[in-house]
Amino acid sequence: MTRKMIIDTDTASDDAVAILMALQTPEIDVIGITIVAGNMPVAQASINARYTVELCGKQTPVYDGIDAPLTREIYRAYFFHGPDGMGNMNYPAPKLQPQPKHGVQALIDLIRENPGVELVTLGPLTNVAAAVVQAPDIVANVSRCVVMGGAACTVGNITPTAEYNIWCDPEAARIAFRSGLPIEMVGWETCRGEANLTEEEMRYCKEVINTPLSNFAIDCNASALSANRDWLGDPGLGLPDPVAMAIAIDPDVCTRKSKHYVEVECDGTYTRGMTVVDQLNVTPYDTANVEMWAPLVAKGEPHITVCWEIDAKRWKDMLYKLIGR
Repeated sequence: MTRKMIIDTDTASDDAVAILMALQTPEIDVIGITIVAGNMPVAQASINARYTVELCGKQTPVYDGIDAPLTREIYRAYFFHGPDGMGNMNYPAPKLQPQPKHGVQALIDLIRENPGVELVTLGPLTNVAAAVVQAPDIVANVSRCVVMGGAACTVGNITPTAEYNIWCDPEAARIAFRSGLPIEMVGWETCRGEANLTEEEMRYCKEVINTPLSNFAIDCNASALSANRDWLGDPGLGLPDPVAMAIAIDPDVCTRKSKHYVEVECDGTYTRGMTVVDQLNVTPYDTANVEMWAPLVAKGEPHITVCWEIDAKRWKDMLYKLIGR
């Protein structure tokens, strides 16, 4: 049975790998890709997404969305992904052009027209927040909303407390997290440690699998590999967006998950963008803070599914299979 999916992305190198994973999965029909400000300006992120679509031999429509956070100044991730977002590989410009419809309107229309659609977000949640504010009815049509974002009770990758996608536009993330969307939060920490691609595994992708897609998946992440090692101190190549996509494609990649209240910190001097996970689910019973938590308490029970652990082998095996096609 075919599953319909929308991808919202600020396409840089790991987003591109996640996009190709979805496009290469036979049972997934990607009905639209919406572009948001984040790693790259929308124009460059759109180019990167459209190049990836063409590389997969598809004609998936791409819609350019909001090019700045709701209230904040933008902070790009050039330092991580390179100035073009793709490891300075100088890929040719795609022939596929963006659709004339704005990304936010595309989200609204596609979700309204496809009840049960799955939404996977790989960047800041600006487009999603704008869509649910303009059209709150769409929330009921989304069967899953897999969010690559946040850090669940652990260190962030842009500040000690926050992951980049949430930190970039925390106000949008707060709106999305409070909207009632069936969010599955896949924090950046799930791509660390044994989930990293090692030198041997990267060689396997290029020398043994050795397809255009397998070479692309490794080559476009050259800048990310250096940053992951030199700045974040991980042993190899961490791919947060592809890990989130692996969970979207196959929920069993996530081996431990649970539902919790999750708030997004917007005001803290040192904690901007922190995803505050009520790990013990005590908040609804804390009557002293009921006013602060009222939007969440009203929902009656923890509402965000937090992914705590993944099956690293299962995620990598999926990657190898999809880039080998």
